[in-house]
Amino acid sequence: MATFFKPFQSVLIVLALMAASCSQSSRESSQTVSTGVQPGPGQSAVVDPDSKPNVVQVAIGSPDHSTLVKAVQAANLVDDLSNVGPFTVFAPVNSAFDALPSGVLQSLLKPENKESLIDILEYHVYVGVIRESMIRDGQVLNQVNGKNVRLGKSGDALTVNDANIIGTVEASNGIVYVIDKVLNYE
Repeated sequence: MATFFKPFQSVLIVLALMAASCSQSSRESSQTVSTGVQPGPGQSAVVDPDSKPNVVQVAIGSPDHSTLVKAVQAANLVDDLSNVGPFTVFAPVNSAFDALPSGVLQSLLKPENKESLIDILEYHVYVGVIRESMIRDGQVLNQVNGKNVRLGKSGDALTVNDANIIGTVEASNGIVYVIDKVLNYE
């Protein structure tokens, strides 16, 4: 009976060696991939002069939003907001940042305050597109940072919290509402 199992033992040994070899080869190739490739530039590096600009490009193209652009860059959110979205962005103009208490903006732009800056900027972004025709007085949106904003509509006048919406710009990955104040949730 022992001679009957000898061919099967040989086959099992060969299969075991093949499995071990494949397993080692698989580990080596996954190690090469994970350590040998450096990430390239993100979505913001894509150049497409023929398409409608995305929400970041809209802000970059607006001289009234240079402070917002500087904050988005300091928070490393350029690639996030350049992605497909769709996003509804409430974009404060430069004078809105100027109205903040003295030193607040300069403090937020420091690397050690990056998480606070991200939280504030994410409060200005909703995932999804809310067009003007969709806005209802008292409508609540849950922003990217998990906190809510309240939209207002009175005739043609639109607001978000206590900020006036003073302009609207369509983007390839959403819509940008130009606002006259930095949104405050505290």
